[in-house]
Amino acid sequence: MNIFQKIYNYRELLKTNVKKEIRGKYKNSILGIVWSFLNPLLQLAVYSVIFGALLAGGDPTYHIYICVALIPWTFFTTSITQSAFTIIGNGDIIKKVYFPREILPISVVASGAVNFVISTIIILFFVLIAGMGITKYILLYPVVLLIQCVLQLGISFIVSSITVYFRDLEHIIGIVLLAAFYATPIVYKVEQLPANLQVLMNLNPMTHIINGYRSIFYYQQMPNMKALGILLLISIALTVLGYFIFKHLQKGFAEEL
Repeated sequence: MNIFQKIYNYRELLKTNVKKEIRGKYKNSILGIVWSFLNPLLQLAVYSVIFGALLAGGDPTYHIYICVALIPWTFFTTSITQSAFTIIGNGDIIKKVYFPREILPISVVASGAVNFVISTIIILFFVLIAGMGITKYILLYPVVLLIQCVLQLGISFIVSSITVYFRDLEHIIGIVLLAAFYATPIVYKVEQLPANLQVLMNLNPMTHIINGYRSIFYYQQMPNMKALGILLLISIALTVLGYFIFKHLQKGFAEEL
């Protein structure tokens, strides 16, 4: 409960840091926040062209199928990569001023969530233009988003603290995320894989997150709440573990930085 008390006491610092993360992402950029829309659209165009000819199978809504997965995946990868650098990048402040260090990875995930919510407008645009419409299941969007945020917070606590002592992790994460992209059903369907690979795919937590968003926006049906419920419990456990790792390692941050 101590972490919640700290967050409440330093809530203004958290708000300021979230704003700084959002503004810093587009600092000195002419288009500014427009990149929140432009980046995913450009990625979508590239993946639709590259994989469309191979995996679309004549499906005219394949670009929407990718879009619904690509935008939350971008949120995931951006949060993890930024978290790996957040403690090191704020080294000067950490060595001079006391504040709960947990604020830094929390700010990264929170600012990423804001950008993701903004980018979700792209998904809504495509499903409306395609005539698919919006159903009552969109009410479950915050639930899936919450689970994703909890999952990413747990990972962020771990990578942000370990990277301080093991700087190579920052580069290793990029390779792991690239491999994870192809191990997540973003450009293909799980049903296209052999049965043994489908079992392995279901061990990937982002598979269930992506499936949750697809159920809401693309298939317009009830997500697999049992799988999401289990994932929520696992994510909470990971966040608790990540917090204790972070709390233990933060004692040496100032010396390492």
